[in-house]
Amino acid sequence: MGGRLFGTNGIRGVFGAEGGLTLGTVHDVMLCAAPLFGGGPVLVGHDGRRSGAPVAAAARAALNFAGIGCDQAGLVPTPCLQHAVKRRGYAGGVMATASHNPPEYAGLKVVGPDGVEIARADEERIEAAYFAGGGRGAHRGAWGRTGPSPPDIIGLYVDGIASRVDRGAIAARGLSVVIDAGNGAQAAAAPRLCRALGCGSTAVNGNVEPDFPGRGPEPLPDNLGALSDEVRYSGADLGVAFDGDGDRSIFCDERGRVLTGDRSALLLSRFVLGRSPGSTAVTCLNSGSAIEGIAAASGAGVARTRVGSVEVSRRMIREGALVGFEENGGFMYGPHGASRDGGMALALALHMLASAPPGETLSGLAGSLPPSFTGKAKVPCPPGDAARVLAVLAAAHPGADATDGIRAELGGGRWAMVRQSGTEPVLRVYAEAGSRGELDAVLEEYAGAVRRLVAE
Repeated sequence: MGGRLFGTNGIRGVFGAEGGLTLGTVHDVMLCAAPLFGGGPVLVGHDGRRSGAPVAAAARAALNFAGIGCDQAGLVPTPCLQHAVKRRGYAGGVMATASHNPPEYAGLKVVGPDGVEIARADEERIEAAYFAGGGRGAHRGAWGRTGPSPPDIIGLYVDGIASRVDRGAIAARGLSVVIDAGNGAQAAAAPRLCRALGCGSTAVNGNVEPDFPGRGPEPLPDNLGALSDEVRYSGADLGVAFDGDGDRSIFCDERGRVLTGDRSALLLSRFVLGRSPGSTAVTCLNSGSAIEGIAAASGAGVARTRVGSVEVSRRMIREGALVGFEENGGFMYGPHGASRDGGMALALALHMLASAPPGETLSGLAGSLPPSFTGKAKVPCPPGDAARVLAVLAAAHPGADATDGIRAELGGGRWAMVRQSGTEPVLRVYAEAGSRGELDAVLEEYAGAVRRLVAE
């Protein structure tokens, strides 16, 4: 796992592999994290991966050894655990998940008492203690206890989301949804949410499966053909696709056309900001530029951060922001919580449709957004080579933004960004341009350049 533990979003590695994430690593990391939780208790949950339950059990055992009590959330979406931590007054939470990574990965997300992943400074404290041998710390003298599962935290989560939207208007509109849970954790919650909102729903990839056989754990426009087909076949008003732990979502319109994560977030941002003029939106450097115009139309401001939901969430808290999002489909709604939540995003999309004039469709609403062509690619890259590749690109683009990797303005509204992934051994390439053809050309140019540099 190199000289770092935390990446862009939690700790991840191939489960049980040398240099990956082992149960021993989980134990030692949790001992180092224990001081953040005071006297506890801590809520521990997991996703549906083969590694999920063992990693959660190792986390609970280590926290008990450190004198901290735990409750078992079981198999839940990450935002469900985060919501329960905040609402039930836990000292923090631990989620065993590798989110959108391939099935062989395991991971941990550490959550503060506010239901948001801990700040970078706390991550650094855990890392410092871990690499100083703190994971071999002594027993506190009094064992913590692991208790039973709290009563119906999925129901608590569903009710919390439903309370933030107009359930009556949604039910009166008679909307229907196709849910692609991607064989992930939202299979346990999203259908129940639709019922609570008075919507009909059908499912594809609707069973929790540890190997994500349907289309993999990451929802991307090019792997959502089954969702698109089912939306058209069933005549649904929209489709939604979640990632492996259910905190990200992207939408499919009634014609079967899949929106990118950026476009999905822009739709929700316009709806939410338009109802609360003068608010603030927070997003990352790799999101498209259309949000500035959307925000300005309602007198809202936009703050940009480094890539990562932790960066966005913690900036939202500091700014008191109403909206936060990432280009990958991670959307945060401040009144519900400053953490990304695919279920909350779905409820807002339904509220948006229910609030539109009769006959309005998701495709119509999406078509009225400002033109925006964004895309991304990834290039396999050994972690040790990433700095060299980025240095060469930086030298070729004097004056480029080096806040997070390198982001170069190319003129004509075009830009390209390359950064090292914090969750996989890849370099990620992002771009924006004024047309689909221009976008494809920029992505091809920069992904090709990265591939050549990696090969040198």
